[in-house]
Amino acid sequence: MLLAEVVEAAATVAGTPSRLAKVGTLSALLRRLADEPDQAPIATGLLLGKPRQGRTGIGWRTLSAVTPPAAEAATLTLPDVDDALQALKSVESGAGVGARRGELLGELFGRATGAEQDFLRRALLGDMRTGALDGVLLDAVAGAAELPAARVRRAAMLIGDLGLTAQRAVSGDDLGAVGLTPGVPVLPMLAASAPTVTAALAELGGPASVEYKMDGARLQVHRVGGEVTAYTRSLADITPRVPELAEMVAGFPGGDLILDGETLTLDADGKARPFADSMSRFGATAVRPAELSAWFFDVLHADGVDYLDEPLERRRIALQRIVGDRMMPGEVTASPAEAERVFADAVAAGHEGAVVKDLSAPYAAGRRGKSWIKVKPVHTYDLVVLAAEWGYGRRQGWLSNLHLGARDPDGQFGPPGGFVMVGKTFKGLTDAVLEWQTEYFPTIQTRSTTTTVFVQPTTVVEIAIDGVQRSTRYPGGVALRFARVKRYRSDAFEPGSGKPADQADTIEALRALLPIAD
Repeated sequence: MLLAEVVEAAATVAGTPSRLAKVGTLSALLRRLADEPDQAPIATGLLLGKPRQGRTGIGWRTLSAVTPPAAEAATLTLPDVDDALQALKSVESGAGVGARRGELLGELFGRATGAEQDFLRRALLGDMRTGALDGVLLDAVAGAAELPAARVRRAAMLIGDLGLTAQRAVSGDDLGAVGLTPGVPVLPMLAASAPTVTAALAELGGPASVEYKMDGARLQVHRVGGEVTAYTRSLADITPRVPELAEMVAGFPGGDLILDGETLTLDADGKARPFADSMSRFGATAVRPAELSAWFFDVLHADGVDYLDEPLERRRIALQRIVGDRMMPGEVTASPAEAERVFADAVAAGHEGAVVKDLSAPYAAGRRGKSWIKVKPVHTYDLVVLAAEWGYGRRQGWLSNLHLGARDPDGQFGPPGGFVMVGKTFKGLTDAVLEWQTEYFPTIQTRSTTTTVFVQPTTVVEIAIDGVQRSTRYPGGVALRFARVKRYRSDAFEPGSGKPADQADTIEALRALLPIAD
């Protein structure tokens, strides 16, 4: 298959808000791979901005330096692209790495048309923004193979790889025969959201398991024949970097195991350390000194029994028997007051919040259904727009991603009365807001590049965040977590709603959310 066919499908998908239309376009694309199914993982990886090679070490700076003239005709095939990315992946370290990567990218981009070059840049940066998320692609795979969507979702969950699922589906394999296999990671079950635990409890309509939502990293652990393997949320194998967790699980009873849980580092008082501290253990080439702890909230296999389709109530009994005091803290309750207490205790211990779970529900891996509902405290701050980036995909031609700044009245991190950048977001922007931003920001711009319009720091926007984390990227030492736009507080956007930039929230107000340093 030509890369141009994937690029055309991606452009069509980005140009429609209709999920049904997106699924139809992608189904038609995948159906054409029936005679060459081995190319399905390549296509799906590129469409998701997650090439099957994983991280290639290529960032925006490297890509921006690759500017060969665009090819006049589309000749690149998917195997051509895959081979080039594999070659990039193999260039990992040593003298001349940057030059060699630039050379390989130059060769690839020199064979690509203008549209293909743009697509490849976004795929390598994971910045597709077409709306073709995993769920859409799973439905597209089902449509291409003329299979029930539930069967494809379950197979993807058990195979643990959407691209391989697509390959097997379009080649005509019997996905119904795919089973749970200890040692093969499965896609994790996901949670919906609610504003309060009381609301979540009411939505489930009865007694539920109300558990801590720890501020750590998702951990899936398999034990086969006594050998332990640990995986992240994205199913990356991190076993060599978490020896203390492997040792812990090796001592559990239950024969071959599949456990789902959370891992994080704790301070001397037993409170959760910042999320970034835990994640640093997974991105490093050597184990860091900080000791990881783990708590488990589900079991999928133990003592030769598959628990995937069993109700949570039964899974909890088996889990307690296996992990003992390593079971996630929480309570089974129908009382809103008790549920709120669990939530308050979790937040006081430095965690993200709570998850309220339906006791009768099976483990619906890979899905964000209503059986698990997460609740996190939401903070809102008035910040100032410092710049906006031009969008991609459906947002092509609109100013989208906002650079956000907090006020620095005392000049701790720059000139007194200035603003310190604390993060970016493109979340929460409606088409109407995008259109306004695109018209208004150029009228107050101070400078611009090919990707970004920098503006006078006069526009206040209300931002909702789940919290902050320490950051070495921004001069204030703090970065927003899960930022999204609630509303503009600007007379230029809505007369009468304005708030002066000198009344925006300060960097110290954000820094106050950080856990106390050791």
